[in-house]
Amino acid sequence: MTLKNFLYQNCNISYRIYGQGKPLMLLHGFGENSSIWQKQADALKNNYLIITPDLPGSGKSAFWQKENVQMQDYADILNAILQQEKIEKIILIGHSMGGYITMAFAEKYAECLTAFGLFNSTATADDTEKIATRKKAIEFIQQYGSQPFLKTIIPGLFMDAGVSEKDMNNLIEQAVHFKQEALVQYYNAMINRPDRLQVLKNATVPILFIIGVHDKVVPFSVIMQQTHLPEKSFIHILQNTAHMGMLEETGKTNKILADFLESC
Repeated sequence: MTLKNFLYQNCNISYRIYGQGKPLMLLHGFGENSSIWQKQADALKNNYLIITPDLPGSGKSAFWQKENVQMQDYADILNAILQQEKIEKIILIGHSMGGYITMAFAEKYAECLTAFGLFNSTATADDTEKIATRKKAIEFIQQYGSQPFLKTIIPGLFMDAGVSEKDMNNLIEQAVHFKQEALVQYYNAMINRPDRLQVLKNATVPILFIIGVHDKVVPFSVIMQQTHLPEKSFIHILQNTAHMGMLEETGKTNKILADFLESC
């Protein structure tokens, strides 16, 4: 593994590179960092070049001192990484919030994609209820801090907190490193993101959907309604997973990714 850094609009961006071959970028979600993909990178690095960025304010990337950050702004950072690595085309797969950024990237930089995927994520915008929930979360973070908030929500991301206790505790331990400002920036970007179902409809490249049956964050039924929209859909359902399939069903996730990459 090689750890790399570069300066983007006065913000230090960090990303990890594993292996060699056809390039694949795996993008983490809210309250996570690039290490969430460690098991997938280890499984795929012998055949692919794996890039796992830390979004601004996560992992080893600095907080981005920028006003009104949108999902397309994060997508611009991904494009800057491709330029740094002199990569013209890539397969991009995003988990949760990383999927929202993936959709923004697919809208703006479609010519750079040979395929993309949504892992426990959706192309739809937040509805009124979801926006209200996120605004309450922002208030909680601003009042009590990042770690108490993440400690509260992380157990609900897993189907069985007992079975996933080690992974759950690792995420909770990482929570201390998140600034309040970073989590608030993410939430505001999520609240403001537009519906991008049309991007799925217009896509001509293969699109992967990985769906957890017990996911409460992005419900199974919500994602399933989107799977028929693309011209080429690859749909995989994880029966014993909530929102954290890469940790809850690692072996199945790795095989799904390997098969999808091979088909592309």
